[in-house]
Amino acid sequence: MMSEKTIELKNISKVYPGVRALDTINFEIGRGEVHCLVGQNGCGKSTLIKIMSGVEKPEPGAEIYINGELCKHLNSHISMSKGVQVIYQDLSLFSNLTVKENIAFRDNIRKKSLFVNWKEVDKIARKALELIDVDIDINAKVGTLSIAQQQLVEIAKALTGDLSLLILDEPTASLTGKEVRSLFRVITNLKNKGISILFVSHKLNEIFEIAEKVTVMRDGKIIGDFTPSELDHDRLVYLMTGMRELYKQPKPIGNDYEVVMEARNLSKNKNYKDISFKLKKGEILGITGLLGSGRTELALTLFGMNPYDSGELIFEGKAVKWTSNREACAAGVGYVPEDRLNCGLIMNQSIEDNLTITTIKSYLSRFGLINSGERLKALNTKVKELGIKFSMPEAAVKTLSGGNSQKVVLAKWLLVNPKVLILDEPTIGIDVIAKNSIHTLIKSLAENGMSIIMISDEVQEVLQNCHRILVMSKGRIVFEFTPDQITDKELLEKFNLA
Repeated sequence: MMSEKTIELKNISKVYPGVRALDTINFEIGRGEVHCLVGQNGCGKSTLIKIMSGVEKPEPGAEIYINGELCKHLNSHISMSKGVQVIYQDLSLFSNLTVKENIAFRDNIRKKSLFVNWKEVDKIARKALELIDVDIDINAKVGTLSIAQQQLVEIAKALTGDLSLLILDEPTASLTGKEVRSLFRVITNLKNKGISILFVSHKLNEIFEIAEKVTVMRDGKIIGDFTPSELDHDRLVYLMTGMRELYKQPKPIGNDYEVVMEARNLSKNKNYKDISFKLKKGEILGITGLLGSGRTELALTLFGMNPYDSGELIFEGKAVKWTSNREACAAGVGYVPEDRLNCGLIMNQSIEDNLTITTIKSYLSRFGLINSGERLKALNTKVKELGIKFSMPEAAVKTLSGGNSQKVVLAKWLLVNPKVLILDEPTIGIDVIAKNSIHTLIKSLAENGMSIIMISDEVQEVLQNCHRILVMSKGRIVFEFTPDQITDKELLEKFNLA
């Protein structure tokens, strides 16, 4: 008789040097259940996932049952053979291979064939993509896709085998509302087939929408198991953090504030068309819209990396057409990219190197040597201001949590003291406390006169943190409003951002 539980963990603990990551965890997921796991970064979620998937081993005395069978020596191979598949937050794709090669890769490995049946590869890829209802060119190189499209390929790849439990670790971090809807339809289909889903997300609105059961973790322990009806946003935040979440709108700016940047009918072929807006000193201007709306392409133009074809860009009263990010940076523009891992940080380099890379010339002596004392002083100033937590500045930046690594990206641009700071998805994939910390920082920067453009597909984020919001669709600005003119529900429905 098949067990009613897909996976059951008893007495799970995990100790690393100086850290008790998990403390006597008892956890289970029912067959065909959509189970959400929530908690701050560092609470133990990732460690628990690694133990379930056989990547890490728990302390002696633990018991792990998969489909009712006790797994005494669980490893990743055994876990996968029993139908446990994990999609981690950091994608595991081959950027030099095509979409179809990535999706069918695991199937080819299983068959151990000396030759590739390309018709079968095509069939596997198309079927997997159909499951999540997306249209991606299966012959395209993965490296040429946007981060959102790569995420969808990763999800499709996981659906090619016999699934018992699908673990999704921040699967929607880089997806727009429309793509999330598509993913949720897939989850519902899998659930109806008896496949269990463990869903991990920092986007709490998604938890309430998709979960049948919610497990809350804090400091390596399970605080409790709940149904969504037993929770609301504020209670869930409190259970995760022990703190009450406070929202504070940015301080208003005057109509007479000077305009720092202005776009006049900016157009770029196949990117965006007739873009016009004004950005005032100390203003936080939000830009939202679906994937393909032209948001990031516009941001890259404002940072000199995607020159416009026609129109005018006015910066501090003068027409400019930057042809490189160096020119934009020299003028006083900073840019925090959406994909911080690949575009914002040098992952194997130290925290110190990453944080001070934008200002490295200012620490050089007349002999061309780095003044380590001055550089460390600058680092410590920003570390204190932003509350960045790390063991030592020489540690690789890849050792940081999502929230702290995002703060490093912010800090390196704040050292430049830009007049305009462009933030593309500034809180993607980070927990609620780190989000609140970054939002507070953004509002503080604006109060001190910095002009900020915040790009986000989280409607609640732009409504709570921006003075004005632009909605983009198919390369055009289709609406402009202030947060008091519309609710998040109305915005989602009116502009199909859900």
